[in-house]
Amino acid sequence: MQNIVILAGNIGQTPEVRTTQSGTKITNFSLATSRPRLSEGRVMRDENGYRVMDTEWHRITCFNGLGKTVAEHCEKGMKVLVHGRIHYTKWIDSMGNDRYGCEIIAEKVDFLSRPKSAENENPELVDRDDEIPF
Repeated sequence: MQNIVILAGNIGQTPEVRTTQSGTKITNFSLATSRPRLSEGRVMRDENGYRVMDTEWHRITCFNGLGKTVAEHCEKGMKVLVHGRIHYTKWIDSMGNDRYGCEIIAEKVDFLSRPKSAENENPELVDRDDEIPF
């Protein structure tokens, strides 16, 4: 049995860091993924001929070192690739109602773009696969 999630999308807000009572650091951010909207098996287009896209939002949770890296280097709008697992929670709210939640526990986050604040830095510092001789 496997519980594997791979998402590629844009960060929706600057990651938020909190610390539990036991000292564990937890970093959360939202991730937007998009896909073309289909109608009768065909991609829908708007009046200008552009594809109509549906966006879904995912809650991403990172722990400890990964969370620290994400908090230090990620910002709203960056493209990232998240590898992780889906996690469901259930709790009872203050009114006694059952509540449910879903989040992705990240095990790896790859940066697919640079933060806007780093866009003008030296591009030679970025790893490039096409420069590695075989």
